[in-house]
Amino acid sequence: MNRNFVNFMFFMLILMSACRQTPTKQSEKDMLSHVPEWSKETVWYQIFVERFRNGDPSNDPKPIDLYGTYPDTVPADWNITPWNHDWYQAEPWFAHTGLKDKWNNLQLRRYGGDLQGVLDKLDYVSQLGIRAIYFNPLNDAPSLHKYDPRYWHHIDRNFGPNPQKDAQTMKTENHDNPQQWQWTEADKLFLKVIAECHKRNIRVVLDYSFNHTGREFWAFKDVRENGINSRYADWYQIDTFDIPETARNEFYCKGWAGIAALPEMKKDIIGQKIEMPFEGNLHSAEAKQHIFSVARRWIDPNGDGKFDDGVDGYRLDVAGEVPMDFWREFRKEVRKINPDFYIVGEIWWQKWPNTLLYPIPFLQGDMFDAVMNYRWFQESYNFFANQKNLSTPSQFAKGLHMVTHNIDTAQLEGMMNLVASHDAPRISTTLYNKSRYKFREKPTEDPAYKIDKPDEGTIKIQKMVLIHQFTFIGSPHIYYGDEAGMWGADDPDCRKPMVWSDIVYDNETHHPLNAARKTDEVKPDTSLLSFYKKLIRLRTENPIFAFGNFKILIADDLKDVFVYSRDYQNKKAIVCFNHSKITQSIVIENVLKSKFRDIFSGKIIKSENNKISISLPSEEAFVLLSE
Repeated sequence: MNRNFVNFMFFMLILMSACRQTPTKQSEKDMLSHVPEWSKETVWYQIFVERFRNGDPSNDPKPIDLYGTYPDTVPADWNITPWNHDWYQAEPWFAHTGLKDKWNNLQLRRYGGDLQGVLDKLDYVSQLGIRAIYFNPLNDAPSLHKYDPRYWHHIDRNFGPNPQKDAQTMKTENHDNPQQWQWTEADKLFLKVIAECHKRNIRVVLDYSFNHTGREFWAFKDVRENGINSRYADWYQIDTFDIPETARNEFYCKGWAGIAALPEMKKDIIGQKIEMPFEGNLHSAEAKQHIFSVARRWIDPNGDGKFDDGVDGYRLDVAGEVPMDFWREFRKEVRKINPDFYIVGEIWWQKWPNTLLYPIPFLQGDMFDAVMNYRWFQESYNFFANQKNLSTPSQFAKGLHMVTHNIDTAQLEGMMNLVASHDAPRISTTLYNKSRYKFREKPTEDPAYKIDKPDEGTIKIQKMVLIHQFTFIGSPHIYYGDEAGMWGADDPDCRKPMVWSDIVYDNETHHPLNAARKTDEVKPDTSLLSFYKKLIRLRTENPIFAFGNFKILIADDLKDVFVYSRDYQNKKAIVCFNHSKITQSIVIENVLKSKFRDIFSGKIIKSENNKISISLPSEEAFVLLSE
């Protein structure tokens, strides 16, 4: 017997057992550890508010609102960038920031996206079929990304209708006492966003990083002012305090990733382990209570003991760098309020760019319900992009086993399966370049990196990836604009303003390295949008893709064909991929159902002698549902 076939069958059997474990009665009763059912049936839509829609130009950021973030200087001629601006076209103020590399100025751009823009486009999101929105941080912060908060407990001043009033409110309230926290105009508008989302049956998940703050954070400002005498001095990982008697400022606080503008919270790590995950906790009990108060504020805004007016989950940034006992306490705090609250951790790199962090320790029912499933995407990308022939069908089968093995079914079903985000190239661009995942995926790091609109061949591959994403275990995630055909390299190019049909955009003609490039028209891809809508309907109307048993049927390295099935409540789905450059004929055996419908063409396919014979065109996929 062929050795490859034997190995494949071995991996298939293991994968089958890993993907459908029977939960114990104890886990079913344990309200602390259960994974919310809604998270398993959802389709995610990620919104980076600053780049989604400018619904209220009166609240657009001004230079004073940018104080305290990179690059620390705002030229006198700085202004909001027009929404339709050619992305790589330098603005006049680029020359006045003092930055050597003018493309670093992209971090200083603002387009004026706000919560009113979200409200204006909620029907668009709803009509896509979205069940949950994951918002990048909304907390008040000077940067475009908001991972450098001034306040955790307030919504960004420029996302609401009255930035000047909100800035004054934040400045004068008592930040120490949650009972004295006030509701800014931006806070109130976010509560309206939550209510409008819930009216449309859309859950709301909010992004926070409790690993660090910004240097303009209210408590850190007190530390800088009062040094070792500050009551918040033990909140932060401070190596040296300033010595007032000297002319030099000796103050030094560890910053996340070496970035001084992101001072890290002080951690007590057991055993002084240097590699994630860490046992231990945040050092300051007061800091923890502040975080818990922030979390409660948005879960139960009016404090009535109910949670219908609050957010439905948190996405936790750089979660692997925070000691695990803190997350255990955090889970208990939020589940006291909402037993169905969802927690997803960003568990990404163990050591960039070679090793992804093993998520199992975080998925034991005492910390996170799920993680952002980068491991699944890396395996899928390696196969579908055919990056340097890195993965064959049998290797893909092995890879899917590796990313599901030892993870309970409930956590697998609740995974956030993403193919792009604010921290990675857009799916079309990363497939177009076939480069190593997250390594030199921008033109300033690789001059040969392609920044133009991906070609039709790439879109064919993208559609195969999407079909896999929407039919695999875990909830599919869409990064805003991917559905409209947006393209872009790694950060910051993946953060272009959303492409809307009512805005006329400048053509993209510029290159950051002044290299030649083709002219690309910027407008929504209505054909791709229709394809996304069809996949979303497929997912939301067929619980088989949320809960069905997963089984690999074919992993044929010679034909470059990959086939799997999902089975649930007497229904069967068969998903087929022809990754090769030619049409392939395949035979699927042991098919007990007699009739299937091709969800794309509507064609009925019948089994004969418990077999289905299919002719599969090059680089295309079929999804068959039993009738």
